[in-house]
Amino acid sequence: MVFSSLTFLQCFLLLCLLAYFLVPQKWRNGTLFLFSLLFYAWGEPVYVVLMLFSTALDYTCGQMVERHREQRGAKIALLVSVCVNLGLLGVFKYSDFLIGTVNSLFGTALPQPNLPLPIGISFYTFQTMSYTIDVYRGHVRPQRNLATFATFVCLFPQLIAGPIVRYSDIEAELHTRRFCLEDIGAGARRFTVGLGKKVLLANVLGELVSSAGNATVLGAWLGAVGYLLQIYFDFSGYSDMAIGLGRMFGFTFPENFDYPYLARSVTDFWRRWHQTLGQWFRDYVYIPLGGSRTTRAKWIRNVAVVWLLTGLWHGAAWNFVLWGGYFGLLLLTERLWLGKRLARAPAAVQHALLLLLVTLGFVLFRAESLQACGQTLRAMFGGAPLWDADALYALRSFAGVLVLGVVGATRLPKWLWKRLEPHPVSAALGPVLTGLLLLAATAALVDGSFNPFLYFRF
Repeated sequence: MVFSSLTFLQCFLLLCLLAYFLVPQKWRNGTLFLFSLLFYAWGEPVYVVLMLFSTALDYTCGQMVERHREQRGAKIALLVSVCVNLGLLGVFKYSDFLIGTVNSLFGTALPQPNLPLPIGISFYTFQTMSYTIDVYRGHVRPQRNLATFATFVCLFPQLIAGPIVRYSDIEAELHTRRFCLEDIGAGARRFTVGLGKKVLLANVLGELVSSAGNATVLGAWLGAVGYLLQIYFDFSGYSDMAIGLGRMFGFTFPENFDYPYLARSVTDFWRRWHQTLGQWFRDYVYIPLGGSRTTRAKWIRNVAVVWLLTGLWHGAAWNFVLWGGYFGLLLLTERLWLGKRLARAPAAVQHALLLLLVTLGFVLFRAESLQACGQTLRAMFGGAPLWDADALYALRSFAGVLVLGVVGATRLPKWLWKRLEPHPVSAALGPVLTGLLLLAATAALVDGSFNPFLYFRF
């Protein structure tokens, strides 16, 4: 089940809110847990068992760490948690990739298991593993109540696509949180904005990307720019929906995006894009390796490790590995040689260069193969006719949504609303606009069948 579906909007969410309102406060975690299992089982009935196993594993490891603190048993429990979690992720996500690579390198014919990828495994694995690590470090106390811990892991607003919520983020709210009309209203507004970004912008941009092709220079650039906007509105929209849903049930989830396309450097871009993933790798990989407080050679190694892992986290294919290496190389180049020089350039130049580099990076990210990536890049830089009738038709058809996408990726809409907010009319206008946006998104879902979600593949 996805948030941007009529089943979720018109049935699941309403029933969940009603049940949550009717049960006593002491049963609310259990209610969320049961609805979260239903939410996940709607699309992954078999792999619910895998998620529950991961939950039980890290709950037990957290208890063992606490019981044997400052002893060898604590390290063993931590090692079990990390190894089993990464092992599960490796088997279900990377086994075909590794076996295929071995077969191509050595001419073997090892059979591939072709296991379906459990939805959200990359997210909830990182989430549960970070809990055990934080308990070991003494950053959080272990959760004694298994049902409460299971609620943290399975909480449906952030279960399948983030943000990556750590136990410390919502530890207090798992025990005591308020459930009031004010939070429901604020959460509903945030959810509706995210739904609009997903359905009215990302889905339409996805149609452009699917139809643009790379037969011409114009078509290739339309596809590249369309995908740049599509993946932003797709993922940030889903994060907005998750944060809004969390607010409706009394949780405060961390932000995941901060207008990344306004950045002027690659470093700044990655501080703004998928923030919870970047913070996870910083705290659990980069800093334990030594961070930047080490020799230059080891620092370069640390950056390389983090970005190769970041690429692999996104997918089991060489284009993702190269994508991670590409951004790692850009970050190293910026830090070691070009950063200070670029900082002296006009802001418009910095911004334009960043957007070009990110666009090229997402061409590699999107490509189904390295050959397809090469074909698109050749077309973008003159290796094809400038345009044809199909490309011109696509430009005319999608020009409006491209403009809306560009404007929507800036702070302009938020700035306009802030200017209007003190005006008395805003008190009535806000709910009206929210209702109209929800109506438009629902109508689009009823009318259309194109409703992919890009980050499900990760």
